[in-house]
Amino acid sequence: MKKIFNVLLVALVGLYLISCSKEDDKLELNNTSQAKITSDKTSVVLDETKAGQNALTVTWENPTFTPSVGFNNSLQFAVAGTSFATNVLQDLPSDQKTFSLTHLQLNNILAQLNVAPDTAKPIEVRMRTALNSTTFFYSNVVTVNMTGYKPNPDLIYPKINVPGGYAGAAGYADWDPANSPNLFSPEKNDKYRGFIYVTKPNSEYKFTINQSYTGDKGDDGTFTGKLVETGEVNIKAVTAGTYYLKVDWAANTYSATLANFGVIGDATPTGWGSDTDFVYNPATKTYVINSIALSNTGVFKFRANDDWAIKFQPKDAEQTLVSGTGVQTYLSSEGTVTGDPGYKVSQAGNYKIELDLHNSAYYKLTITKL
Repeated sequence: MKKIFNVLLVALVGLYLISCSKEDDKLELNNTSQAKITSDKTSVVLDETKAGQNALTVTWENPTFTPSVGFNNSLQFAVAGTSFATNVLQDLPSDQKTFSLTHLQLNNILAQLNVAPDTAKPIEVRMRTALNSTTFFYSNVVTVNMTGYKPNPDLIYPKINVPGGYAGAAGYADWDPANSPNLFSPEKNDKYRGFIYVTKPNSEYKFTINQSYTGDKGDDGTFTGKLVETGEVNIKAVTAGTYYLKVDWAANTYSATLANFGVIGDATPTGWGSDTDFVYNPATKTYVINSIALSNTGVFKFRANDDWAIKFQPKDAEQTLVSGTGVQTYLSSEGTVTGDPGYKVSQAGNYKIELDLHNSAYYKLTITKL
């Protein structure tokens, strides 16, 4: 009987402990005070010439919880009246109670929100406190009228440099990473591409990053498209001309394709039979046809090496170009063109054509009626 009593006692104690454990599991978290934020401005006009300067400062008070728990804060931006359905997050430091955003940071946020530049737009800002990936608490909302600018692609896309003995003749400086052509990463993914112009056969070059020879890369000596950082040799452009370079910085690979451009089409004097070639201008670092007769009854395209593997076109459909107005043009081999569109002009006449290929994130085409 005594043994039975002991067994029952142990069982009862066990049930009591389990019950207590379940009660603890049901412990509720209380948000005892809401986060509060303030901003030092109610309106801001962003300025690209002040890209690195502070444009807006936000100060906050953290929320409090019972029991105390760890959390992460971020600012959440959205166009006013959208209930934050589409928003952009900016992480906040955990050891501070104030944070400043630069002109460039805010302009990038506006771009991600698809806010048109040069137009004032009310933007709502609040602080999001995350306890985990699914549990969030929010502060009050402040509204700031923001006017953005059309960003300079040279400032917002990652780039590597291509110093070499060819660069001086192309309008830069020989073997100077800080004054050399750049390859950009339009997808911001460590894959870079772009063009260089070489005036002499067997000109040499290599790749650098951050405009410094620290961590520079060259060929591994096999000239099969493999890069190394130690024991590298300079890459050679065997013939003179324009080269389309692609570099995978993480995978340590590169390619170089000769790509000398011209214009062709039934709007040009030679029709579809032959190309009128561009000439590189080192003073402007652009490719130029100083004068060509264009009709307004046909179309024209820009292609490399008298072939169709590499060509510049409008992105979606035929585009009528406006004299003196630069537009973004797209390289079909980069997968940025739909279909096979061409360009045209509304007025027949002689035109100057200029291709600016210095930034692969924004190839620029300008035609000007003479």
